[in-house]
Amino acid sequence: MPRTNALSAETPWRELMTTDEDWQAADPRLLRTLLVSMQLIRAFEEKVLELASQGLVHGPAHSSIGQEGGAVGSVLALRGSDQVNGSHRAHHQFLAKCLHYLAPEGLDPARPVNAEVQELLQRTLAEILGLAQGYCRGRGGSMHLRWAEAGVLGTNAIVGGGVPFAAGAAWAHRRAGTGDVAITYFGDGAINIGSVLETMNLAAAWGLPLCFFVENNRYAVSTRVEEVTAETRLSSRGQAFAIPAWKVDGMDPLAVYLAMQEALEVMRNGGGPTLIEAEVYRFFHQNGPLPGSAFGYRSKEEEQGWRARDPLELVGQRLIGRGLMAPAALQDLRGAAQAAMERAAAELLDGSGAKPVIRAEQWPSPDFRDAHVRGDLSEFEGVRFVEQEQFQGALEPRKFVDVVADVMNRRMAEDPRIVVMGEDVHRLKGGTNGATRGLAQAFPDRCLGTPISENAFVGLGGGMAMDGRYRPVVEFMYPDFMWVAADQVFNQIAKARHMFGGDGSMPLVLRTKVAMGTGYGSQHSMDPVGIFATSPGWRIVAPSTAYDYVGLMNSALRCEDPVLVLEHVDLYNLGDPAPTEDLDYFIPLGKARVVRPGRAVTVLAYLSLVRQAVAAAERLGVDAEVIDLRSLDRAGLDWATIGASIEKTNNVLIVEQGPLGTSYGGLLGDEIQRRYFDYLDQPVQRVYGGEASPSISKVLERAACAGPEEIEAGLRRVMAEQGRPL
Repeated sequence: MPRTNALSAETPWRELMTTDEDWQAADPRLLRTLLVSMQLIRAFEEKVLELASQGLVHGPAHSSIGQEGGAVGSVLALRGSDQVNGSHRAHHQFLAKCLHYLAPEGLDPARPVNAEVQELLQRTLAEILGLAQGYCRGRGGSMHLRWAEAGVLGTNAIVGGGVPFAAGAAWAHRRAGTGDVAITYFGDGAINIGSVLETMNLAAAWGLPLCFFVENNRYAVSTRVEEVTAETRLSSRGQAFAIPAWKVDGMDPLAVYLAMQEALEVMRNGGGPTLIEAEVYRFFHQNGPLPGSAFGYRSKEEEQGWRARDPLELVGQRLIGRGLMAPAALQDLRGAAQAAMERAAAELLDGSGAKPVIRAEQWPSPDFRDAHVRGDLSEFEGVRFVEQEQFQGALEPRKFVDVVADVMNRRMAEDPRIVVMGEDVHRLKGGTNGATRGLAQAFPDRCLGTPISENAFVGLGGGMAMDGRYRPVVEFMYPDFMWVAADQVFNQIAKARHMFGGDGSMPLVLRTKVAMGTGYGSQHSMDPVGIFATSPGWRIVAPSTAYDYVGLMNSALRCEDPVLVLEHVDLYNLGDPAPTEDLDYFIPLGKARVVRPGRAVTVLAYLSLVRQAVAAAERLGVDAEVIDLRSLDRAGLDWATIGASIEKTNNVLIVEQGPLGTSYGGLLGDEIQRRYFDYLDQPVQRVYGGEASPSISKVLERAACAGPEEIEAGLRRVMAEQGRPL
């Protein structure tokens, strides 16, 4: 018979409950502030539901009525410099953090609303109504609330989607050594999501001062927590990752406050992440002014039982019981909170008619629609742009991949904000291809090998970038891995600047390599340009020479937008003319390069196919003008250079290696025909791979990818259409 040993987790996991002694010992100022904050939030939410019932809230109104105790109890233990983010139901978290930021010494029930508090209530309401004076200028609404100055990183409509960003902020806090922490709020519906669990693992492995705060309100819309997990004590998740955890009654704000104090003691003293599960209850349905019982998934008896535990009533009665507040003062406080919301609404609404309407002047201008999708590149003012033809320093043949490593070494040596992270970037003599050679040895605290959890580490990079103190360079070993992290790449990083009103930035560089031809098959061989180009927010650069790589990487690292830097394995071992000393020049984003002049056809290419296009034209003797696009995002296409060439040649051949389905050439060709239709002698011609992704078989892989033969066939086709067959 085998022997067995009973195993037990060594990480603390405990339930915290308050006693009468705790309430008697609590600081009166703390209790008053708890009550005032919750009353303001309750009045705010009631006004939101009222406006929603009148059809004045365009979009959802995820009320937090009933859950105020968890948010306020947790926030009052924080510093102003601590940061939080939250989920789609986050009005209470946002307001609690902002109120504490505005009144760090506490709020007085006798004078609960001053000018700053009134402005907070009005601007938050304006945001939920989609109005210009909102914190995100009307773009965020109910689910996307951000006020960076107050320490609110931004709330999030994707369940669990904001959790990795909070880890990025926590990394920045740990690195800064200030003792500040980050709190990420999410619900029972998010606790089982991959990005949350990945981030728990990463935060624990790296010892990040991050509190995972779970508001367990027992329902994901209408689905009970017992239906989706066998372990309904959600704080148990901490045990799997060696994260100390607390389970508390979220309807008891003092219990939440005391649990957060204990968690902060761990985090501020280098103990790594913590987890708090607060059991709360939303008094209304997922969205709107009706209770859950109206939809049949909860009983009225259940709702009445939870309403009897209202945290506002609990704190109010405790204050009265200690003689710290008179019953009449409690009513006066509620009246003052409601009056503040009436004033806030009156500033935004015109109530002169039969029904209130939003004042016309409050709406954002339609011209604001696309503003701040990306930055204006003003950060490049005064930099030294140098094309290879004008370069004055020494150039000598060097391996492309060595130049990749060298320019990153130079930038990291000069800029302590740059942090490199990815799978194996710190090992194997510079990752799987040597592109990070020497970084781990020179910068061991800024070259970070990650777990295999792309959602977590690219999202963490997004949080670092949004925090503003660091410039992350994230490596995806293969571009196909973007699908694993698609939420963070496209929903979070790409949209952040625009979604939150345009005041922030997202200086993140994502490096990856196109590995077609290496035999790695369908899930390691994609060209991601066609996908990234359809995602507003990303800039894309694709250097085809080592010289250009230096200048474009320098530009990517200076840019305040997220930049995808593409490399191709076919270029890595080529001997290219490259600088030996001067690695400090820039190549502008949005500038293409004519690499071979011609008059018969304009050939547009990028990465390794630039050289192949030049070689094919010379083999066939075609007078082709070959343009290396270099910048591939919509804002970065150099239409001046492209257009001048088309007006000269009147013919276009777009060359790309990858398959038809995710083709970049389709987007590019459509735009060319719209812009230059009158100049074209024939439809835009294209070269691309097969419909299917590349296979492992060498023969099938070659058949799936466009190469020299396909480029030659494309050139022959273009020339034949001109009546000049080759």
